[in-house]
Amino acid sequence: MARLAQTAGLDDVQQEILKTVREFVDKEIIPVATELEHRDEYPQQIVDGLKELGLFGLMIPEEYGGLGESLLTYALCVEEIARGWMSVSGIINTHFIVAYMLKQHGTQEQKDYFLPRMAAGETRGAFSMSEPGLGSDVSAITSKAVKDGEEYVLNGQKMWLTNGGTSSLVAVLVRSDEGHPEGTAPHKSMTTFLVEKEPGFGEVRPGLTIPGKIDKMGYKGVDTTELIMDGLRIPANRVLGGTTGRGFYQMMDGVEVGRVNVAARGCGVAQRAFELGVSYAQQRHTFGKAIAEHQAIQFKLAEMATKVEAAHAMMVNAARKKDSGERNDLEAGMAKYLASEYCKEVVEDAFRIHGGYGFSKEYEIERLYREAPMLLIGEGTAEIQKMIIGRRLLEEYRFQG
Repeated sequence: MARLAQTAGLDDVQQEILKTVREFVDKEIIPVATELEHRDEYPQQIVDGLKELGLFGLMIPEEYGGLGESLLTYALCVEEIARGWMSVSGIINTHFIVAYMLKQHGTQEQKDYFLPRMAAGETRGAFSMSEPGLGSDVSAITSKAVKDGEEYVLNGQKMWLTNGGTSSLVAVLVRSDEGHPEGTAPHKSMTTFLVEKEPGFGEVRPGLTIPGKIDKMGYKGVDTTELIMDGLRIPANRVLGGTTGRGFYQMMDGVEVGRVNVAARGCGVAQRAFELGVSYAQQRHTFGKAIAEHQAIQFKLAEMATKVEAAHAMMVNAARKKDSGERNDLEAGMAKYLASEYCKEVVEDAFRIHGGYGFSKEYEIERLYREAPMLLIGEGTAEIQKMIIGRRLLEEYRFQG
């Protein structure tokens, strides 16, 4: 893998960070990932190791105790972690999105209170946008906040929270009609609340319940949950940014960088699938020679490596554009779409190279085969990405008649 998915122009600090993360992945994650995944066990020891490395504060500014690194550095770290086990990158990702939203949109009091704790890994973040009947239609949110004096009362049910049980801070998007007259566009009457809670399941604070983990086909280890609010009282100073009605834009900003993260995860999983496929092809013999010497397998390896390289390049481009301060929804959408689709294809090709053994739980590719589909829907389906891409292209290439 020495020549695939390399990134030009990294400084010495970035290279050292990536070297440290890669060594951690090779030593602490890959040897135990499949066993933990089969048991659906939360990787506490791995998470503790990431905390010691400072990765929970990777993009949090130094003034709050973080490392103050770029989105590119973060995405490249995620790529390495996902190469070891995608679930671990999910634990980091949701925490990172909440920290990013606080950094970009929080009041000074909110930043001072939360960011140092998040940088140290003491406060773990999760964000909650989806609902049971929602899917990709964010405007259809029914969870609601009603103002009551100096507090808001939240009611509703949310779905698909990564880190729902292990987190202690959840950014929750709900409708808030206060101050927004009837007829206001749905996306202008949504607010993000910063909800503190105890880690665990059941009633984690009065009015807030986290049921048990959702049993999933893949993406195991990390806890994915529902969130039920029934008369949950939140003080007004926990409205993200201090003003209602801005939640949709805050969440979309977070999801935009989250899409770069999903692209990075797709790159990492695809890299690992290629590693497994090219290694197995040189060990497995048929008709008197290693299957890697058969032209059909060489063609497959060539296609896999090209997809790994292309997805990585597009992910890096999207991260760098966001770091420059430019709008990157087009590039992030393209990167997420391409990387997730290519990841699925590369994993399937590696699975095919393994033949019957790929169907055995003794081989790592079986786990990757169940994990890759999650990337096709996380942070927006392929269809949503294509809608975003198409609209942005029409803005950029508007016909002048």
